[in-house]
Amino acid sequence: MSAPHRIIGQGLAGTCLAWSLHDRRAPFEIIDREGHGSSRVAAGMINPVTGKNFQPSWRIAEFLPEAVEFYRRLEERLGAVFWHPLTVVRLASREADWEKIRSKLADPEVAPWVAGEVSPPDERWVGAVEVKGGGRLDVRAFLDASRAWFVERGFYHQAEADPASPEDRQGIWCEGAAGLIAGRPGLHRCAKGEILTLRADGWEEPRIRVGDGGWLIPIGGDLYKAGATYVWDVLDAAPTEKGRRQVEDIAHRLAPGPFEVIGHDAGVRPILRRSQPLIGPLGEGWFFNGLGSKGSLYAPGVARRLAEWMLDGTEPDPDLDLRQFLASVKHS
Repeated sequence: MSAPHRIIGQGLAGTCLAWSLHDRRAPFEIIDREGHGSSRVAAGMINPVTGKNFQPSWRIAEFLPEAVEFYRRLEERLGAVFWHPLTVVRLASREADWEKIRSKLADPEVAPWVAGEVSPPDERWVGAVEVKGGGRLDVRAFLDASRAWFVERGFYHQAEADPASPEDRQGIWCEGAAGLIAGRPGLHRCAKGEILTLRADGWEEPRIRVGDGGWLIPIGGDLYKAGATYVWDVLDAAPTEKGRRQVEDIAHRLAPGPFEVIGHDAGVRPILRRSQPLIGPLGEGWFFNGLGSKGSLYAPGVARRLAEWMLDGTEPDPDLDLRQFLASVKHS
């Protein structure tokens, strides 16, 4: 029997790759230092149409169905619910922003994801549209349930990887921001983010609200997640008072009423180029990183492609190939 593939890191990338290898009956093991990775504080939101320009997320039509099918299959296997479909309400507080959104509604790439215009929730907003296909992955529950399954079968070990050891050099590095900041593969655009957990009685808002650069996500039981900040010059996982105030401002703009802050988390998004992941050979091993703030959407499909590359020699399209990306950076 061949040596097991050694996955380094059990965030979204490492966990989804482990399941992809398991589905192919390929031997694997996972080591994880059990640090404060961003996957464990992520809100898990999937919003098909994003940003100031109201554009569909990169290759959403390709990756979203595969991600939902992947999580549903694991819900049956692990006996828990991880994926929560939710309508997204995109709000505009300024006429210029609203006109930009409305101008995109007939765009053939945008139209499939938009249910239509709806009434804004209150007078602070000048317009609103409902976006289809969104939702929330309970990332921590997914990671914890997967880890318990791997531990029970001896596939998981708590350990610190050593880049100098022959065994780890040949591993599959799924380290998230920690690996990018440590220099694998040598450049990054990581960004720290802070989010709050809120308790609010009687809001009864079942939809994700997105507007004015922030978001508010119902997570059940009168609880909501609100976020998020972007900081590029301090890359640690420590919550700050400044970050809390910024997210409280976001929450006050989006919230339908008063709330209580009951949780405050911070993490570092693993970014190489926006939130578009990359895979490929790196040194003697392999690399899977750069999920950014959209790991819930991209991790399952990209993990499958990496497994096919490793096991079958089937290379992915150039958009996902780390070698192509590094070559383009070198010549830019």
